[in-house]
Amino acid sequence: MPKHHPPIRRIESTPMVQNVSTEELKERAKELRKTAVTMVYEAKSGHPGGSLSAADVVANLYFREMRFDPKNPKWEDRDRFVLSKGHVAPIMYSALAITGFVPMDTIHTLRQKGSPFQGHPDSKKCPGVEISTGSLGQGISAAVGMALGLKRDGRDSRVYTLLGDGETQEGQVWEAIQFANSQKLDNFVVIIDDNNLQIDGHCDEISPNLDFVAKLEAFGYDAVEIDGHDMQAISDAFDRFRELKNGKPKGLVLKTIKGKGVSYMEDQAAWHGAAPNDEQWKQAMEELEKGLN
Repeated sequence: MPKHHPPIRRIESTPMVQNVSTEELKERAKELRKTAVTMVYEAKSGHPGGSLSAADVVANLYFREMRFDPKNPKWEDRDRFVLSKGHVAPIMYSALAITGFVPMDTIHTLRQKGSPFQGHPDSKKCPGVEISTGSLGQGISAAVGMALGLKRDGRDSRVYTLLGDGETQEGQVWEAIQFANSQKLDNFVVIIDDNNLQIDGHCDEISPNLDFVAKLEAFGYDAVEIDGHDMQAISDAFDRFRELKNGKPKGLVLKTIKGKGVSYMEDQAAWHGAAPNDEQWKQAMEELEKGLN
């Protein structure tokens, strides 16, 4: 299969919080979006909608917020990221490739036999994947366990986990959220991608999630809701969370648009798990490059 991906500049990451401007982060988010859509297009399978809605927070995590070392993926003092909504693996894979956890050509192997980039994250196959995910609701439980272990070991590393809003309809999610509060895990950040779409349609019409911030606060969290496509707001939220040593886990609710950046995908449930054709891929690349949305 021909390689359609436009050239991308790899980031050299160091094991510390990065000093990266908001404009640079926006460019990184654009690169992540283009990479993720291209991966799904070439594989003829995957989940572009939720990948696009999560691109801005993933860019912030990998290019500014988290401490990690691609040359030493198991560095003990790294921050951990768990993609609980594992079906949007293309957006995390894009970040792992661009930051150097795997060779850049790996982006052309999504869902192929032997590839580290399987349909859902596989920690045994892909460096930088902390735990295999895909069965909704289970990733957050593993992430809370990681945060507890780090606390008991006396490390200052943080654990971030990204959930879909439809995923929060799983009861296991709230058991994990409650446990993190009971253990005073202020090194734990749960991020909810609130794009109001799940596989069958709008969450409000299927099983309304109501007020996420109020729910998280009722569970003892320090929580805030922001525009999930406002890069400065994302940075400010993470900065605030990092400074809070109050014994409370943190909750970041992102109001987002599923399919963000590609006009025909935006707020369309049909693009939860579908691949663009040739014409649609070209249109997506043009729109993402120009930033029309």
